[in-house]
Amino acid sequence: MTDLDRLTQSLARNLKHWRAERNFTLDALAARSGVSRGMIIQIEQARTNPSVGTTVKLADALGVSIATLLDQEQTEPVRLVPAGQAVRMWTTGSGSHNLLLVGAEAPGPLELWEWHIAPGDGSSSDPHPPGSVEIVRVTAGTLTLVVDGQEHAVPAGGAATFDAGLPHGYRNDGTEPVEMTMVVSVPPAR
Repeated sequence: MTDLDRLTQSLARNLKHWRAERNFTLDALAARSGVSRGMIIQIEQARTNPSVGTTVKLADALGVSIATLLDQEQTEPVRLVPAGQAVRMWTTGSGSHNLLLVGAEAPGPLELWEWHIAPGDGSSSDPHPPGSVEIVRVTAGTLTLVVDGQEHAVPAGGAATFDAGLPHGYRNDGTEPVEMTMVVSVPPAR
């Protein structure tokens, strides 16, 4: 079994668990997430590997972190994540990528990410639930952070925090790769 197969199986198992934990029907989760009922069924049966956007929508609708949905071994009270177990969620042909390093559920989903964005690349995100916050710290290059249509330059050594309930994205308009670390905090599901 490949790493992708194990990840698909974990997502299927955890999505079923959290949907049952929240007492959501397939239709209720589809309505809350904007993901079709058919796609949710395929994911729960481990017949598809959904996009990052789809996984984020499901996690947000369930009020859990992406890490929780992808977690292959949920342990308490300390969870160590070796470097080789970080999950690559987004990649482009020019070498841009992100890694979900670790996540937690206290009091709502909290995630730590590492990003590499090649020159000319970028990634956009749908708004997270109201009350969501993101914090980024750029360690190399200059990030163009776009929040609700407004562009903000964040150079190496700089940091920013913003309302992730607004449409947002990350771009590299420079000639050097952008390296950044990001924390995402989503309020608990109501």
